Amino acid sequence: MSTLQELSSKSAKITFDKKVLSAVSYLHPYVKHRIYIAETSGILPKNMYSSNGIIDECIIQLYNNGFNIDAERHAVKLELFKLVDDYMNELFKKEVFHKNTISTSEMRKREIAKLGEDYTIDADMDLILNTELNDISYQREKDNELYLYEDKETSILRAFDVSNLPIKRSPEVFGRFYNWLPINISNIVDLYIFGNLNFEDIAKIKNISNHRVKLIFDRVKNSFRTHIE
Repeated sequence: MSTLQELSSKSAKITFDKKVLSAVSYLHPYVKHRIYIAETSGILPKNMYSSNGIIDECIIQLYNNGFNIDAERHAVKLELFKLVDDYMNELFKKEVFHKNTISTSEMRKREIAKLGEDYTIDADMDLILNTELNDISYQREKDNELYLYEDKETSILRAFDVSNLPIKRSPEVFGRFYNWLPINISNIVDLYIFGNLNFEDIAKIKNISNHRVKLIFDRVKNSFRTHIE
C-alpha cells in the first residue's frame, strides 16, 4: 500500500505533509548547487533541469513508495535526501554524454567511468582518495572556471578551514576542484556543506559507515588545502 493510500484521515495527511514541506527548504540549496556544478562541467545541458522539478519528482516517489507516515520529521528529511541523491546520480549517468560532445568515444568512456564502479564510494579507498585526490596535479589542462555566490564560497572555505584564498583565484580554484573531484565524492562533500547534514546522516543516505564518510571528507579537505598552498 502506498503512503498516499495510508493517509486516510485529513489530520494524518496534514501532519505528514508538514514533515515533507519542512524538508524541502533543506533540499533546495543542495539540489541547486549540484545542478549548477553539473551544468558548468557539461554533464547536464543548461536550463533543462530545475531544483523544483527534481524535488517534486522525489516527493511523488516518497508518497508512492509506501514510506512510514508515522516516521519522525528527521527520518522523512533523510529519506527525501536519499531519493534526491539517487535520482540525481541516475540523471547524471543518463546525461553524461552531453559532456565533451565533440570528444572521442574513449574520452566519453572515461567520463562514464567517473560515475561507475572505479569511482564509487564502494571502490578501493586508497585508489580513490590517495591516487586520485593526492596525485592529480592542478597543473593539468585548464578546467572550467566556476563562479559561486560569495555565501557558497564562504561555506566551502569554512568547511575546509581555509581563510586566505584571494578572491581573484576563487573561480579557478573551485572550477578545478569540482572538475578534479569524482562526482560521487563531491556528492558527499556537498551533502555536508550545502545539505547541512552531519556525517551520520550522510552515512545513512549513502549506506556506508560514519567512519568512512569522515575519512572521505577529511582527505578531500586536506587535498584541497594542499593544492591551494
